Amino acid sequence: MRTVMGVMMVTAVAAGIYGCAPKPPGVTAVIEDKVYTVSPASVTVKAGIVNGEVTELKVMERIEQGTGRIESPAKLTGKLKLTNSSADQTVRLVGGKILYIDDQGQLIKIGEARTEPTLKFSTSYNAPDRLDPGQEATQIVDVDFPAEALKAKKLKEIRIELAYIPSSYKLQTAGFSVSIGGQ
Repeated sequence: MRTVMGVMMVTAVAAGIYGCAPKPPGVTAVIEDKVYTVSPASVTVKAGIVNGEVTELKVMERIEQGTGRIESPAKLTGKLKLTNSSADQTVRLVGGKILYIDDQGQLIKIGEARTEPTLKFSTSYNAPDRLDPGQEATQIVDVDFPAEALKAKKLKEIRIELAYIPSSYKLQTAGFSVSIGGQ
């Protein structure tokens, strides 16, 4: 019995020492971020009673240095600031879609196994989905970008389609007579 226990302890110690030892360092691939600038860097847009400004636009993909293998496909990032320009309508932001248009005026497809570029408006405390007249909301843009559009002079236009529900906004006053008793 003691012999069996001794063998088990020696085996456990050996497994702990050799099994948990760090692996020798191997060759790791270096991944670099390739950033494409978007010109112009800032544009104003208008969709009905909603005005907007798109800023900080750039396209970035991650590529393995040396092999050129794409580690992470291209993504379009930026910031979209929306303003309700109406004087008497509230806007409830439902969603949005980004379309990439080529030099022939045709839609550039995103590609298989990629997500369609959509904007979803949060309903959290810091990012309301409702804009009262004159109110602003900022939305981060982080969507897939088609590899086809990275070709020289292929991309001509980026379109943003916004879906919103306008509703009347009224501010009215109600007055009523009062008297203070006990005087």
